[in-house]
Order: sequence, then structure tokens, then C-alpha cells
Amino acid sequence: MSKNDAELDAHGIDLVKTLATEAAEPSVMIIATENAPGLPAGVPVAFDRKNQAFRSVKGLIEEFRQAPDRRKGTATVETLASFIALVDRHKDEDSVLFGKTSYPEPKLTAVLDYDKQGVAARNRSHRIVYAFPLTEEFKAWVNGNAKPMAQDVFAAFLEEHAAELAAPTDGERSEYERLFNEKMATPSEVVALSRHLEVFVAARVKNGVRLQTGERTVEFTEEHQNSKGEAVIIPGVFMVSVPAFVDGEAVRIPARLRYRIVSGDIKWFYQLYRWEFFLREQVGHDLKHASNETGLPAFEGAPEA
Repeated sequence: MSKNDAELDAHGIDLVKTLATEAAEPSVMIIATENAPGLPAGVPVAFDRKNQAFRSVKGLIEEFRQAPDRRKGTATVETLASFIALVDRHKDEDSVLFGKTSYPEPKLTAVLDYDKQGVAARNRSHRIVYAFPLTEEFKAWVNGNAKPMAQDVFAAFLEEHAAELAAPTDGERSEYERLFNEKMATPSEVVALSRHLEVFVAARVKNGVRLQTGERTVEFTEEHQNSKGEAVIIPGVFMVSVPAFVDGEAVRIPARLRYRIVSGDIKWFYQLYRWEFFLREQVGHDLKHASNETGLPAFEGAPEA
């Protein structure tokens, strides 16, 4: 083989290598997407010549991102005031509020990047949630509802929660005395009852009598006495006023006072009247308040997942 032939063969080999390399190298091209909702005007893709397939370059590009492409995530707040303040900080003209008002999981949700009719869909992934954390006082009343208690336990419970007793308004007194045919008690009367019960904690119960006033009496007899009894007046209904949610407004709930006498022993309990209704009413009020303060529309329910 001559020297010229050898040089020609080497050049041919290099040319073939170059062409093979160029054929195997991916190329980046822009696919036009200006008519596709929610996409930019063009999308970059890499064409793998060797495998004859398109490859996304998004992951490679995202490695060099210096700021988020959009706002997303869910912030959780502990008070209604914080919920309103944070919504005001991030809202836009299309943000909306949703409220789940039923117990046991009431919740307000602000969807800051919500959809608007007639325009392209948004991400709906930037949210603020207020889950109405319950106060310990409210949980104590709910957990003890309709549960019989020994006399000393019940007396201690009333003493401990005396600050959550409320005087009935004229409207409440008129409504609930008529509804239950019972006399409503003032806070001082309920506290006085608890102290009477403490005195007679070791006494036996002789009988119970309903009075014409709507009150009831129970008559206690000391073990060492044969005839003398001490009567204690028992009111039928009293008002509980307790904040249900942390830093929230007080919820007013009527409670019926009950007891059972069995063989000289007495068990006490109270029944919160429609407390879930009053709780739902408070959540609905808070949803409306948040809507008024933020200027955003509010809906009862939950947003799209």
C-alpha cells in the first residue's frame, strides 16, 4: 500500500468516526406549544439519535434553579387571627376560603392560587390551614358529658370549672326553662351546690323530690342519725361558656344537671344540650369573619385534592 493510500484510509476512518459520533450525539430542539393550555410557548427536549427517542431536559435544568418556580406547600396556623393575617399576606384576587364546619375535624383552608372561571387552571397547591385546636377546658366538658360521677368527683369537677359557668341571658332563661321545664341556675348557685355536695360526700341519700319551681331536692341522712335529713336544692339547667378553640370566642352551651339514686348511693352527671350544633355555629361564624376580614369568597366544604 502506498503512502497516499494509507493517508486516504486514515482520513476515511477519521471521517467515519466523526460522522458516527455526530450521529450518536443528542441534539436539543424546541417544540412549539403556544396553543397548549398551561404550557410555555416552547418546550426544550433532547433527541437521542442513537435510540431515536426524545428525552426531557427538565431535570438537568432544575439542578441549576436558584429560586422556586412557583409558590406551593401548606402552612398550618394555630389561631384564627394568624390565619387571617397570613392569608392577607399571600392572597391575590382569585384566592378563596373553604370551611369544614362539622365536628370532630373542623377546618378552614385558604387556597391562594385557586382557579377562576374563564381562564386557564392554576396549580391550587399553595394553601393555609387552620384546624381549630380545641382548648383543654372545652375537651374536659365534652369528655365528661353524660358520664356518671361519684359525688366527690362531681363536686370537684364543678369547683375546678367554676370559671366556665355563665349567667343565663333573659332570652336563654326564657327559652331553656320553657324547653326543659326546669329552673336555670346562676353560676353562684352551681358553685354553692358543689360545696353542699362536698359537705354530704359521706352521707346517704334518703330521697329526691321535684319542686313546683322546676328544681329538685335530694335529702341526705348521716349514718349516725336516724331521722334528721338535710335537703339540698338541685337546679335543672345551667349555662356553660367556654372558648372551644385556642384564643377563640366563648361558646355558650346549656347543660342539664342529672342524678340517679340507687340503694342510697347517688351518681351525678350533666348533659350538654346540642353542643355539636353550637360548635358548628361558632365555626361558621369564624368562616364568615375570616371572609369579611380578608375580602375573599368563602364556601362550606373542602377544596379539590
